Amino acid sequence: MTEDSRYWASGNWQVSDGSADEFIERWKAFLSWTKEANDGFLGARLVRDLNEPNHFVSFSAWRDPAAMKEWQGRPEFAEAFGACRALCDDMHSGGYELVVAY
Repeated sequence: MTEDSRYWASGNWQVSDGSADEFIERWKAFLSWTKEANDGFLGARLVRDLNEPNHFVSFSAWRDPAAMKEWQGRPEFAEAFGACRALCDDMHSGGYELVVAY
């Protein structure tokens, strides 16, 4: 993932008990499709809370907001994102612009 990316999508996932392993597999499948089908995609990370193992945060870097919007508008996005979301008790997501990097 490029460290100088200015545009990010992020998800805050609260996975249902007993579903963490399946969630990780579905998220990897979602990002495999993302990498193959979206030219503006630069890379992604999924991190797990050390104190709360059902809590995950995802980050994906994008070339520009238009590429991110195009990704989210594809029918495959709704299907793959929905498969991940189905395993969660709660989920929040958004698009972001980098303001400061050290």
